[in-house]
Formats: sequence, C-alpha cells, structure tokens
Amino acid sequence: MQNPKRYLITAALPYANGLKHVGHLAGAYIPADIYARYLRAQLRDVVFVCGSDEHGTAIPIQARKEGTTAQAIIDKYHEAMRQDFGDLSIEFDIYHRTSDPLHHETAAAFFQQLEQAGELETKETEQFFDPEAQTFLADRFIKGTCPSCKSDRAFGDQCESCGRSLSPDELINPLSTLSGATPILKKTTHWYLPLGKHEAFLREWILEQHKQDWRPTVVGQCKGWIEGGLQSRAVTRDLDWGVKVPLPQADGKVLYVWFDAPIGYISATKQWAIDNGKDWEPYWKDADTQLVHFIGKDNIVFHCIIFPVMLKLGGYILPDNVPSNEFLNLEGDKMSTSRNWKLDMRDYINDFVKAENGGGQAVDMLRYYLTQIAPETKDSEFTWKGFQDAVNNELVAVLGNFVNRSWVLMHKLCKGKVPPYHAAKADEYDKALIEQIRVATESITAHLEKYQFRDALFTVIDLARHGNQYMQRKEPWIIAKRLETEPDAQQSIDNCLHLCLQLTANLTILVNPFLPNTTKTLCQMMKVVDRMLEWKNAGRIDLLKVGYSLREPQLLFRKIEDTEIATQLEKLKKNMMSNEIPPAPITTQAELPAAKPTIQFDDFAKIELKVGTIVAAEKVEKADKLLKLSVDLGTETRTIVSGIALHYSPEEIIGKQVSVVTNLAPRKMRGIESNGMILMAEDASGKLHFVNPQSPVEPGSGIS
Repeated sequence: MQNPKRYLITAALPYANGLKHVGHLAGAYIPADIYARYLRAQLRDVVFVCGSDEHGTAIPIQARKEGTTAQAIIDKYHEAMRQDFGDLSIEFDIYHRTSDPLHHETAAAFFQQLEQAGELETKETEQFFDPEAQTFLADRFIKGTCPSCKSDRAFGDQCESCGRSLSPDELINPLSTLSGATPILKKTTHWYLPLGKHEAFLREWILEQHKQDWRPTVVGQCKGWIEGGLQSRAVTRDLDWGVKVPLPQADGKVLYVWFDAPIGYISATKQWAIDNGKDWEPYWKDADTQLVHFIGKDNIVFHCIIFPVMLKLGGYILPDNVPSNEFLNLEGDKMSTSRNWKLDMRDYINDFVKAENGGGQAVDMLRYYLTQIAPETKDSEFTWKGFQDAVNNELVAVLGNFVNRSWVLMHKLCKGKVPPYHAAKADEYDKALIEQIRVATESITAHLEKYQFRDALFTVIDLARHGNQYMQRKEPWIIAKRLETEPDAQQSIDNCLHLCLQLTANLTILVNPFLPNTTKTLCQMMKVVDRMLEWKNAGRIDLLKVGYSLREPQLLFRKIEDTEIATQLEKLKKNMMSNEIPPAPITTQAELPAAKPTIQFDDFAKIELKVGTIVAAEKVEKADKLLKLSVDLGTETRTIVSGIALHYSPEEIIGKQVSVVTNLAPRKMRGIESNGMILMAEDASGKLHFVNPQSPVEPGSGIS
C-alpha cells in the first residue's frame, strides 16, 4: 500500500505464564518497536499495540506449579512483562490484557457476530472427560506414556522427553492429572470456523497478491497449510478459564484461546482510543490503514490464515504484511524454558541495565546485538562472545569512536563550536562523504520500508565507519600543526569537522529507531530538540548551525569485559543444573494428585520421619518460592530448602514444629545443599499447612 493514511502495528501478545526471554524480544518486539519508531519519525499516524494473552490451559497449569490462582498468575506476569518491555525501551502506545472486561466484551461480540451470520458450524465430538473431577480435560491435563520414546513424561499435546507432538488418544495408559483417574470419552458440542470454505480467498490473497512482498518463509508455510487442505477449527472449548461463550446453550464453555487472543489487538486499540479521545474504527475498518503483524514463525498460521478469515468475515481490514522471524538459539542450543536454557529479559535487566546509572547504554547494546543477529530469514544464535564483539568492535570502536573523536577535535581545534564549511575549499573526500550520507539515507529508508532491519542497521554503522575513514584521511590533528605557517589550513580543518558534526547529526536521526537511548545522549551533546529527529531531516548537511556551541562529549558505550562474559556463561550452566529442582507439591480439591501405585510395608518402612523444630529461616536469593530453614532434630541441626515462601514469611515460622523426612538423599537447590524434606498439607484454597504434632514434643522424636 502506497502512502496509507494511518498505520496499525501489532506485536504478538506474550503469554502471561512466565517471564519472556531474549528470543521473544528479537522475534517480535524489537522489530515492531523499530518500525513504529521509524514511522513516528516520518510523522505518520501510527498506533503500536500489544498486551498480555491471559487465557488458555497454560495459565491454570502454571498456577498449579506455583501454588496459587490463575488470576494471581496473570496479574503477576502481566505486570512483570509490562515492566520488562518498558525497561528495554519497547514503546507501545498501549500494553493491554485479555482479562480486561473490554476485551471479554469485544471477543464475545466478535463470536456472536459470526454465529448470527451463519459463519460458524457446530459439531458433536468425543472428548476426554475426567469421571472423578467431573470435567472435560484439556490436552495438557492428560498424562501418559509416549508411544514413540516410551517416556512416562508425555502429555496430551507433547512428550516432554522426545518433543514429539501428540494427541491424547495416542498416549499409552492415559491418566488425568487432576484426579489420577483414567479419562473416558464423552460427547460434547463445539462451534467451529470452517476454514475450508475460505481456501480460494486465502490462496488468491496470500499466494498471488503477497507472494513477492511477504517473506518467503511466511508464504511457504502458508502454502503448505493451504495445499494440505484446510480443516474446520474449533473456536470453543470446555474450560472454566477464559471468555465465556455468549450463548445460553454453551454453559461451561469458553472461547478457544487462539480465537480470542488476536481479537486482543482490537480491544487494545479500543482502549487506546478511549484513553486518547480517538475513534478506533478507522484503524481496523478503513481501507486506507496499513495493518502489520510482527510475530515469530510459530504464530504464522494464526496471523496469516485463521485471523485473516475472521477479519474478513467481521468486516475488518486485512494485514498488509506479517514480518515473521525465525527462532533465536542460545550458545549452540535451542532456547528452552522447561530446561532453563534461556536468557530472560529480566536477567539481562538485572545484570546489565540496573547495574548502570540510568541503564540506557546497556539497553541499546542489547537492542543493537539482537537486531544485528535478527533471525529474519533463518534461525540465528545469541552467544555472549558475539554480544561482546558486537559491542566492543562496532558500537565502541566504530560509532562511539567516531562521535568521540569528532567532539574532542571540535573542542580542541574549533573552540567548541560548529565551524563553517568552505565550499570553495572542498576536496574529493568532502564531496564523497556528502554523497555517502545521501546514499546511506536512501538505503536505510528502503530497508526499513521492507522490514529489513538487520540490513538497515548495518548501513547505519557502515556510515559511521565511513566517517572514521574520512577523518583518518583528512587528519585535522596533523594539519593543525601547520597553522602557524599556513593560516589557510584552518579551512581544511573546518571542513573536516563541520562534515563530521553534520554526519553525527545524521547518524542520530538514522540510529534513533534502533538505539533510542543513544539518540537522547547525542541530542543532549548537540543541544538539539526532538524536531531534528524527524526523518525528513536525514541526508541534510546543515542540521547544526555554524557557530553553535556544543557540549562536552559523553561516553556512548562502554566495553564489555571478559570477566562479564565468563560470569554469564557460568550462570547459564548453573541455571540449567538448578532446573533439576522439583516443583513444590500442590494439590486442591479440584485438582487432586494422581493416584500412585500400591506399595508394600517394607517400602514405607524405608522412610525415616522425625519431628523437628525450625530455629532459623531466611529467603533464598532470586528464588520466589524457596526458604532456607535451620531445623533442630535433637542430635543435630540440618539445613533444609523448602518451597513454602509464597505461604509463610521467615519470621512467622520460627519455633514451628514440623514433620521431616530425614533419610532423603541431599540435593542442591540454588547452590544450597538441602538435607531433608518438610511434609506439608494443602487445603482447598491452595494454602499449605505444616504437618506437626498436636502438642510440642522433643525435637528428633520419631514418627511412626
């Protein structure tokens, strides 16, 4: 679309069941932020929306793991993600959430519109049902033996051991994770979106209209789905967590999370419009709006096939482009939350951003490296050595070095002011640099318009590299030595530093979408206002007025030391090892533990149980759930790490008597050796209670 009236930019809604890692940041959020900042610099009407995806089975599953409620989980991670994005200078116009009443209203109305128009179909199917818990089971609530690798760590959607995608009916000896009962098949009715009816539309829209301008990986994946035959897809499910289906005959059903989540873009835009006194509809219904979705490749089918069908049926505009990125690996291996092989945004913020005064340098260093290695066409890899090289060899040695040299020489040779430019004295190097600024500006603009952010950033840094080469050829510090005998030599110095300062002003504009904090520092050094950052100013060599006094240079970037890299690599390994810590046992009346096999008395007799008294307690650093306890067992005092920090403060449990498994093999948790296990009971609300004697007994007393 040429010169649309307005732009609506979306970044994939992150799932509110945990912190997000830098792979997510590189995949959707930094590219979207770069593009939105570029459009704002172009003075275009742009709204950049995102928000937390807070429905689906993963939320109650995470709640069970953390011993809390689904609402507490989404509240916790919504705020955590919002804060992390802000700390890394991701500048949404609104960061909304799908638990908001406005979203529930919007999603329900969307479903109702399709239902009333006859665009949905109903089907009666058989679904796994827990006869004891009296509830239908989502795939993730069914556990069994993997038919492929025979691991008993397989769920109804995937095997945790071999990674194979599964369906519940493939599992060997399936059991409900809620009650331990064997699930049965029970009939249920659901609403479906008949994608097959829209195959011709999708084929023409994607494979013909967008074959050339969308990324090949996106078109290729869509082609595979379309040519494989599109099947009807359920838009409802039997679950008590989510947007309620707005039909009287659909009691106990909610909208499937894949259906309600993308509608979150619409509800977020509505909330933004309310907050800013705007009309939301033109951004979703006016053909003169350009809609762009930034996602990872695992979301292609939803944003390129399913959601567009929904939008078309609802009378909304279709996305103009869906710049999907591939995956970002970490130190030679795939990032994995389950294996703790990842670098969370929060970890980087704590280790680098908060360690700085203001943190802007560290934010831009990460944004730079993740853009430099962006997986735009294939999977790429984050390595700490690569991060160090990018910062030290490019940001410090090229961009930072050029700016610093220009400022130091300007203050030394031109009295701290922008010197004049003597056109009559311009040489071939001066003219070449002016042309390089013009060509680079055109190239960077073209790359940004085509969502080629990696190439655009390379061109920005290459322009700074040309600046260093130009200065080295001109050698104003050498010419300055001849001023006493050659007064006209000052004109050559003036020309060199005038162009270096004008190049710095151009670099400030061009780097702004990528490194917004660096831009602020440069503007402060030049004493210019934000108006200079308008994109139309890029390519000009009169941005800084002759005679204008400039401030002293500031350090744009610092070097990354070898010791910092070694620390991060060691931390990564320790985090993966700490993943062996089992989650705290959690049970509720609605989610009872799976039944365990019968054991003989001799098996039980192997367990040594004693009464202990807690004599000291403290929180374990960087572990929300763990307390380090000192427990008096009569003849000795043991250190035991227990996952009860969400239920008890250290102060309130001093002196408590507890039941302890004393002959459990020691295990390290967060670097602390734990010698025993505290027995706990859980009530219907999820609260943990100590299992202790009714009246005080001597520490070390046996339990039989």
